[in-house]
Amino acid sequence: MHGLRLLLILLLIQQGRSKDFGAELLSRIVPETKPIEQELAVRELIERVLGERAANLFEVQVDKSLELRSYQIELLTTRKVRIAGWDGVSVCKGLHYYLKYALHKDVDWFKTQIELPDNLQLPNITYRSTSASAIVYYQNVCTWSYSFAWWNFAQWRRHIDWMALMGINLSLAPNQEHIWQQLYQELGLSAEEIAAHFAGPAFQAWQRMGNIRGWAGPLPPTYTRLQQLLQQQVLQAQRALGMSVALPAFAGHVPVAMRRIYPNASLTAMERWNHFPSSYCCSLFVEPSDPLFKQLATLFLQRVQQTYGSNHIYFSDPFNEMRPRLAEPAYVEATAKAIYESMHAVDAQAVWLLQGWMFLRTSFWSDALVQAFLTAVPLGNILALDLQSEQFPQYQRTYSYYGQPFVWCMLHNFGGTLGMFGSVEIINKGITAARRLPHGSMVGVGITPEGIGQNYVLYALTLERAWSDAELQLVDWFNYYAWTRYGVNDTRLAQAWQLLRGSVYSYYGLERMRGKYAINRRPSLGQTPWTWYNSSSIEQAWQLLLSANAIIPLEDDKYAMYAHDLVDITRQFLQQSADQLYVNLKSAYRKKQLQRFEYLGSKLLLLLDDLELILASSSHFLLGSWLQSSKQLAPTSQLRANFEFNARNQITAWGPDGQILDYASKQWSGLVADYYKPRWQLFLDAVTLALQSQRSFNATDYKLRVAKEIELPFSYETKEYPTHSIGDSWYISQQIYARWLDFSKDTQFLHYNCLPVNIRYTEF
Repeated sequence: MHGLRLLLILLLIQQGRSKDFGAELLSRIVPETKPIEQELAVRELIERVLGERAANLFEVQVDKSLELRSYQIELLTTRKVRIAGWDGVSVCKGLHYYLKYALHKDVDWFKTQIELPDNLQLPNITYRSTSASAIVYYQNVCTWSYSFAWWNFAQWRRHIDWMALMGINLSLAPNQEHIWQQLYQELGLSAEEIAAHFAGPAFQAWQRMGNIRGWAGPLPPTYTRLQQLLQQQVLQAQRALGMSVALPAFAGHVPVAMRRIYPNASLTAMERWNHFPSSYCCSLFVEPSDPLFKQLATLFLQRVQQTYGSNHIYFSDPFNEMRPRLAEPAYVEATAKAIYESMHAVDAQAVWLLQGWMFLRTSFWSDALVQAFLTAVPLGNILALDLQSEQFPQYQRTYSYYGQPFVWCMLHNFGGTLGMFGSVEIINKGITAARRLPHGSMVGVGITPEGIGQNYVLYALTLERAWSDAELQLVDWFNYYAWTRYGVNDTRLAQAWQLLRGSVYSYYGLERMRGKYAINRRPSLGQTPWTWYNSSSIEQAWQLLLSANAIIPLEDDKYAMYAHDLVDITRQFLQQSADQLYVNLKSAYRKKQLQRFEYLGSKLLLLLDDLELILASSSHFLLGSWLQSSKQLAPTSQLRANFEFNARNQITAWGPDGQILDYASKQWSGLVADYYKPRWQLFLDAVTLALQSQRSFNATDYKLRVAKEIELPFSYETKEYPTHSIGDSWYISQQIYARWLDFSKDTQFLHYNCLPVNIRYTEF
C-alpha cells in the first residue's frame, strides 16, 4: 500500500513539472502592485543606490509580456541604458548584473550605494536573462532575532534595496505580537497573564515557535505597536518592488493561562526546550481536533490580513525542535490538515510556507510520519524550505517532499557567529543536482542564515547561482569577486581569494559547524578543536591582502570594504591560532608542564588583546553598536535597561542560567575584552594553581565560579562601549602580522606550541 501511494505521488509530481510548478505557485503569491508602481519604486531604488545624477543614465520598464522572472538590457541611442523586466525585482536584478559585469561595481550587506565617475561612458551591452528559479527566497525565522532585532526603517530600506538587487522575491514578515496581545485580551486573559507569555525583543523568534515563553520580557504594547508599524513600512517597500512576503499563521501555541479561559479544551504542554526552567518553558499546544484550534486560527489570520494585507502565503511551524505529542501518522496528518484548512478557510488561495527543519530529527520523524504530514495537504499548497540543503538535505529522503514544491536553501550560519566557513563546491553542484532530480519538485533557491553580517561571499555566490541555470566557474567567479569588491584587478587580491576558496570555503562533511571555536567557548580541558584546511592558507591570504594596501582605491568605499576584510582575516588567523594554543595548553596540563602552560597562557592572553585591538578598528565588529541599537529602540527610558539586558544575554548566556551558552557568540570588540578574556584569565589562573599545587583541576568549581563571576553578571552590566572604530585597520593588522611572524620563528614558541590542530580533510 505504501509503495502504491508513493508511485501515485511521483506521477503527480511529474504532472506538476509539466505544468511548471514554480510558475503556477508564483502566480498565486505575486503582489498585486501595478507595473507603473513597481517602475516608480525601482527608479527610487536606483537613485538611492547611484545618486540622482547617475540614476538618470538608466531607464526602466516593468513589462508583464516578458518571460516570467526575466530581464533585458540594451544601450539606447540616447546613450542611456534601458533595463526591462517581468517585475520590479527582475529589473533590479538586471541593474545589479550591469553594475557588476559591465561597470565592475558591486554591493553587499554593508554597502548599498555605488559611486559612478562623472564622465562615465556606459558600455554597450545587450543582454537577456531568465531566472532558473521561480522563487529566490531569503530569511530564517531566527534572523529576525539574531540580526534584525534592533533595526529601524532606514536600515530596512537599505537591506530591501540589496534584496531586490540580488533577485530575491520571497521573504518573511513574522511580527505578530501586537495582534496577539489584543486578541488574548479580548479572549479574557489578564494583562499579567499576557505579559508572562511574551519573551523579550531579542528572543521573539523562539517564543513564536513555542520553544520558550516570557524570558527577558515583558513586551509592552507600546513596543509591539511600534514594531507593527515598522513591519507595515517594510512590507509596503517590499511589495512596491514586486516582492512577495509570507505572513504568520496560527501554529497552535498559546499561553499557559489559556487553561483558565478554556478549561475543557484539549491543550497539551509542549516539551521542555534546551533545559529552560518551568517559568520560561512549556507553553500550550491546542490540539488540532479541538474546535478552539480553528477558532483561534481564523481570528488570528483575519487580523493578520487586515493589518498587513496578503500575498496568499503564510508560514507556520508547529514543531520546530519540538516533538509532536504522538508519533502516529494519523496524528501528524490531522495536525497538518488542521493548520492548512485554517489558512484555506480565511484565504482560498493560501500557500503554506513550511520549514523542513523539523524533519532532521529522524529519531522521531520517520519516513511514514513525514509522508503523512506532507500529504495531508493538497499537492502544490505547501512550499517547503529545505532549510540546510548544503549539509543536511531532506528533499532526497522525502522524495522531493512527496510532491510538494520546495526551495533548496543554504543555511550556513547559526546564531550569527563569526568565523570563515563555507562549502562553495557543494552550493554550486548541489543546486544543479536538485534541479535535475528525476520527478523533482524544486521551484527555487534560498539563503536561510540565522544571522547575517558574515561570510558575504557565500551568500552572493548562492544568490547568483539561484538565478543561473549553469554552474559557475568558481575560479573565475572568485577572481572577479575580488576585482569588483576592491575596485582593482590585482593578482595578489585574486590569489588571496583563491586561497580562501580552497581552504575555509572548501568544507565538505557532516560535522555541525556552530561557530564554537576555542576562543569564544567557555574554557575547559574538554574541547577538541579541529579544522578542515591548512592554516597556512589564511596566513598567505592575509599577507597578500596586507601587501595590496597601497593600490586599493579610496573612492566608492572600496577601501572600507578592503579594511573590513583585512580585519576579518586577521580575526580568522587569531581564531585558528587560539585553537592551536589551546591544544598545546591541554598537552602541557596533561604532562604537568607548569612552565610550558604559563608561557602558552601568556601568549593566549596576548592574542586576546590583539583580537580586541583589531576588532575595535572596524565599525562592523563593535559590541557598542549592538548595545546602542537595542537602547535606541526602547520606546521608553524605563525599558532601556531591559532591552540592553536582552542584547547582552542573547550573545552570551542565552537564558537565565546559560541554557544555550555561547550559541550566538560574537567576536566583537568589547566582548573580547570584558567577557572572553576574563573567562580565560580565570581559567588559566585556576589551572596554573592546580599545577603548582600538584592536584587536578577542579572543573566543577571553575564552572560555578565563571558563571557566577563573569557569564551571568555580564547580562546585567551597563558599561558603555564605543560605537565608532578606533585606530587604522591596516596598521594594526600589520603590527599583529609582524608580531606573530616573529613568534613563528621563535625557538621556545615553536617548542612549546608544537602540536597542531587536528585536520579532518574531506573531498567533494
